[in-house]
Amino acid sequence: MSPDLLFKAVALLGGLGFLLGLVLTFAATRFRLKRDEKEEAILSVLPNANCGACGFPGCAGFAESVARGEADPFGCPVSDAETREKIAQILGIESKPKEREIAVLICQGGEKECGRRFNLWGEKDCRSVALLHSGDKECPYACLGYGHCVKVCPFSAIRMGENSLPVIDEEKCTGCGICVRECPKKVLRLLPKSKLVYLACVSPEKGKEVRDKCSVGCFACGICVKVCPYSALKMENNLPVMDFSLCTDCGICVHKCPTKSYRDRAKARPYAMISTACNGCGECVKVCQFKAIEGKPQERHRVIIEKCIGCGECFKVCPIKAITMVGALGYAYK
Repeated sequence: MSPDLLFKAVALLGGLGFLLGLVLTFAATRFRLKRDEKEEAILSVLPNANCGACGFPGCAGFAESVARGEADPFGCPVSDAETREKIAQILGIESKPKEREIAVLICQGGEKECGRRFNLWGEKDCRSVALLHSGDKECPYACLGYGHCVKVCPFSAIRMGENSLPVIDEEKCTGCGICVRECPKKVLRLLPKSKLVYLACVSPEKGKEVRDKCSVGCFACGICVKVCPYSALKMENNLPVMDFSLCTDCGICVHKCPTKSYRDRAKARPYAMISTACNGCGECVKVCQFKAIEGKPQERHRVIIEKCIGCGECFKVCPIKAITMVGALGYAYK
């Protein structure tokens, strides 16, 4: 091909491309759909994580639906109280207070607690392994430990621990719920961040069936239901179900559980201290389920700190307020 002909071909194609570019630019400018002002304002205050947890493809789709009145204005699980307040101001409505939620693992059956029934080779993923005989763990309801939740978390809030169980960073977790929906074994759930005590087992089996498969599995003994002073637990399908509206996070169920199936998120618990104002009425002794208080009638009682779990039941019943709780739970919620 001659250089002259090659130059003409390049010039022709370049000119044609430039002309088509002008046409597309004109069309984009002339026929551009203008976003609603409310939509633009809502989009500007959203986290722009585009995680899809709201049920829409991204933040833009959510903002558009909210502006049209087709979606819950407070349906973004990632938004904090400040963001919800801004959206309410844009729409001219009242903001709904909502406590921040975080994802928690409701299974403790790691490599040490729950063995595997067979060996697998090659690339492993929780979803594919779950399809093979309900997974390779001894307990068919246990966390498989292959980290699918780590892969799907858009905020890098989950990592795999040494015991092949996911570890959730509570500061990074936004409560979007993607990991909860994606987990094939349903061993992740959302809880209010202020909730400290919860059952970490999902197996509906009981007795020897559980004991033979997992050392920390709930085997439906019912002790926690009996000792709860607030009737916040009841047995359903061989598992204690907690009523969060009644539970005070006292932690009694945690310490009474023979298999340690409960988790307590509190980094530290306070302990009771009895002042010199104590008249020895003995009310505190009656409610303490751990025999952590001793003393003779009509004399000042004392707390055996090694036995005190910091439940606070004695503090509540002391008629003369001679008991104080020393220390803190270790969590400061915003």
